[in-house]
Amino acid sequence: MSAVSFQSVSKTFSTPKGPFQALHDVSLDIEEGEFFGLLGPNGAGKTTLISILAGLARATQGRVRVLGHDVQGDFAAARQRLGVVPQELVFDPFFNVRETLRIQSGYFGVKNNDAWIDELLESLGLADKATANMRQLSGGMKRRVLVAQALVHKPPIIVLDEPTAGVDVELRQTLWQFIARLNKQGHTVLLTTHYLEEAEALCTRLAMLKRGQVVALARTSELLQAASANVLRFKTDDALPAALAPLARVTGRVAQLPAQNAQEIERHLAQLRAAGVRVEDVEIRKADLEDVFLNVMAAEGAQR
Repeated sequence: MSAVSFQSVSKTFSTPKGPFQALHDVSLDIEEGEFFGLLGPNGAGKTTLISILAGLARATQGRVRVLGHDVQGDFAAARQRLGVVPQELVFDPFFNVRETLRIQSGYFGVKNNDAWIDELLESLGLADKATANMRQLSGGMKRRVLVAQALVHKPPIIVLDEPTAGVDVELRQTLWQFIARLNKQGHTVLLTTHYLEEAEALCTRLAMLKRGQVVALARTSELLQAASANVLRFKTDDALPAALAPLARVTGRVAQLPAQNAQEIERHLAQLRAAGVRVEDVEIRKADLEDVFLNVMAAEGAQR
């Protein structure tokens, strides 16, 4: 039995300009114990899919199951098995951190779990904030409390919707160490993130969405193997020649060109020299998940 199963899920919203289809026939299964990544550009449908999973939105068609429980027909049982960390910072300003976690426990019928709350506070760097009012916390600390709230009832499935968006490096490292430990203990993790290096390091399998459709679904290692073998990276203040410009990913002064082998790297360099392009800090690296993601998105766009 899958931990999470999306079966032909579609979602259409009514807008002043007419119907908008946010999801188109999405089908995928997440196995128990997986660390699964859901990637896509803004507006791809990731949060809509998670909202349907959490019971916050209803699919126009299709079914979603959580450990065999339908999220609409058996909502209470499905929701009990999920711990969802939303994108938005939502908190009650009238309670301190410990009180907030005890109240959240009560929503799930969990009592006398102070030992687990203490472990959450310690693991997420919140121990010294336990008696602080939620209004007094920084944005990063509020984000940590959201994670603790999602985990307070020890759900077998953890859903993280952009959990590290806009937070500092320390929180990202603390969070991933703790979540990785829970995953090793058997918890299933579903992650959406724009930090592709996080997804590459953490997720064993990935789905990529574009315009509400699944455009890639495979193990992370398989996606990386299918990418270009190498990337030529360099800095320049000059415009790239016309033959190379469409191939390049340019960020400020940094340009990156895909290359299948050493011969192609030399051809790129020869074209740059012939065009009089001055380069510095030249390096050759292996293709990463960002390269794969951009290639998949570009290929899908070209087909439309």
